Amino acid sequence: MKHEPVSQQPQLGESFPDLTVQTSHGELSLPDEYENEWFVLFSHPGDFTPVCTTEFVAFQQRYDEFSDLGVNLIGLSVDRVHSHIKWIEWIEEELDEQIEFPIIADDTASVARRLGMIHPKMGTSTVRTVYVVDPNGDIRLQLQYPMEVGRNIDEILRSIRALQTTDEENVAAPANWPNNDNFGDRVLLAPPSDMNTAKQRKSDAESDEYEYRDWWFCLKDRE
Repeated sequence: MKHEPVSQQPQLGESFPDLTVQTSHGELSLPDEYENEWFVLFSHPGDFTPVCTTEFVAFQQRYDEFSDLGVNLIGLSVDRVHSHIKWIEWIEEELDEQIEFPIIADDTASVARRLGMIHPKMGTSTVRTVYVVDPNGDIRLQLQYPMEVGRNIDEILRSIRALQTTDEENVAAPANWPNNDNFGDRVLLAPPSDMNTAKQRKSDAESDEYEYRDWWFCLKDRE
């Protein structure tokens, strides 16, 4: 499965670029290593830094939840693989967490630059970037956090669950789904794309399949 480069920084809906990377688990080819699987690639400014350490522990503590969703984790920073190995050892010894996912050693920053993870005002440190890539190798979510703020793992997991649900059921997820204050875990039908469909939706307003608020705003229970 080949993916041609599309831009300096891949955008939502584009293919994740083909990359060969060195990691704490050996050489990997992305996205082929996770063909037909989801993966989350997240960068951190540097090993042996406090916020990054808390993030890696947090990702590891939710490792089983990612696995249950069929999602692979892979980290990245502009450090050498020896630094990653020593940092992993420190985390296990001092914080009693064994990091199970690979970390890309990008000491030349070539991968980080290809993925738009280097901010011009931050030297060579990678900003806290998250890419969520689907089984087709397409980028479905991008997040960036400042260096001084750690990521919210709950939000990353929530977003993946929402993406998987909307894909499977051909619906949309409302704000804060599945805990929307007004609609709970119900989902939204996609707005009609033509007049006939809009009229049909109105005529079906009494259907038990969904709750009609207007032709463009209809709710349904999850399948």
